Amino acid sequence: MELLRLAKAAKRLGVHPVTLRLWADSGKIPVTWVGRERRFSSIDVEAMKVSTGGERVRLEGLYVRVSGSSGQESSLEAQERELRATSTGEIVKVFRDRSSGLREDRPGLNALLRAVGDGDVTVVRVTHEDRLARFGVGWLKHLLAIHGATLEVLHPKQFGGREELLEDFVSVVTTFAGRLYGMRSAENRRRLLAESGQCQVRGR
Repeated sequence: MELLRLAKAAKRLGVHPVTLRLWADSGKIPVTWVGRERRFSSIDVEAMKVSTGGERVRLEGLYVRVSGSSGQESSLEAQERELRATSTGEIVKVFRDRSSGLREDRPGLNALLRAVGDGDVTVVRVTHEDRLARFGVGWLKHLLAIHGATLEVLHPKQFGGREELLEDFVSVVTTFAGRLYGMRSAENRRRLLAESGQCQVRGR
C-alpha cells in the first residue's frame, strides 16, 4: 500500500484536488494525516475509481448574464435556476455579469476564464450561447478546449429579445463614437501643441 499526496491521488482519480479534499472532508474517502498533509491510501483510491466508474468528475461553472446594469434580477435567477436543475456534476461556482454580450472585459467572464485556466472548472454551462457572448463564441470554445474544458448550452441557437439586441446596437455605436471622439481629441491636442510651438517661435 502506498500513501499518496493529495495532488497525486487526485490525478489518479481524474478529479481536481479541491474535489478530492471535499470528498475527504465529507468522509467519502478515508484520509490519513502525516503532519499537516493529507495522504490517501492507494487501495482506497483504486476503490474510489471503481465506485465512480473511473469517470472524470464534472466541475461545472455556471455563467449567467443580463445586459442591464440594474434590475432584471428575475432573469439572472431564472437562468441560474434552470442551470442548477439540469446539473449533472459538481457546481463549483455561479459567475454573474450585468453587461452587454459585446463587451469583452466582464468581471464574471474574466473570473470564469481564470477558474478554467486553474483547472477549477471543466464544464462551462449557459442557458443560451449569447449569454456567454454575442460574437466570438468559437474563439472562447477553443480557449476552453486548450485548458481541457467544454461549453454546454441548454438551448442552442436562440438569441435574446428585441430590447437586448437594441441595447447591443447602442453599445456598438457608443463604443465606436467614443473611439472616434478620442481620435479627434488626440488630433486636436497635437494640432494645439503644434500651434503653440509655432507661437513660441514667433514670439522670440
